[in-house]
Amino acid sequence: MRRTRLHIAGTYTPDTELHVDAEHAHYLSGVLRLRVGDKLSVFNGEGSQYTASISRIGKSDATLRIETLTPSHTETNLRVHLVQGISRGDRMDTVVQKATELGVKRVTPVLTEYSVVKLDVARAEKRRDHWHKIAASACEQSGRVRLPLIDTPVPLKHWFGNKPPRVDAELILRPGATTPLTRIEAPETKVCILIGPEGGFSEVELKDADVAGFQAVSLGPRVLRTETAAIATLAVLQSLWGDIR
Repeated sequence: MRRTRLHIAGTYTPDTELHVDAEHAHYLSGVLRLRVGDKLSVFNGEGSQYTASISRIGKSDATLRIETLTPSHTETNLRVHLVQGISRGDRMDTVVQKATELGVKRVTPVLTEYSVVKLDVARAEKRRDHWHKIAASACEQSGRVRLPLIDTPVPLKHWFGNKPPRVDAELILRPGATTPLTRIEAPETKVCILIGPEGGFSEVELKDADVAGFQAVSLGPRVLRTETAAIATLAVLQSLWGDIR
């Protein structure tokens, strides 16, 4: 039987007690129907995972007894930074969830000229918190022990002006590009992939990407939905250079 995994931020060590808030307590007792003495795995999202047992549980809080540090081999050595044009509805949620399951290290949501979604500062922070929770849940499900970094949404033009230093491979997914993704030379550690929203990138944005040093690549002759493109790209990258080989 698969053991329950729970992400709880913070620092904890074996032979200590961990107090759990009302949201987690309700999930343990009301959803999972766990009781005192039941065991689970807890991880802080920073690389540490522990076996724990429930020593007390109530409606508003619970207490876990941290037992032993348990090793994990679910984190990939391939560092993928996904820069994703924000899509409408729950498509962006799907991208964050599946990208996390596929081992992405960082997700930067960007607002583009053809983005349907418009966010002010307050809504951008709220969406970032929402996607962070989705990533945490995906880590619980997939066995990951490190949460990917989820950035606050920014305009793509702003991101180009403040992007991290050049990495091993900087790629932009573009239908009709003559270079297949599978022909790219293997990066030593890190790759940055830029994927557009439903309407794709504007000509200005494509020129900005070219000036920024991004190489256009394709995933074949078909035009994929934005969420499909992200999932397929990450799966191909992991198959080529990551831990799906």
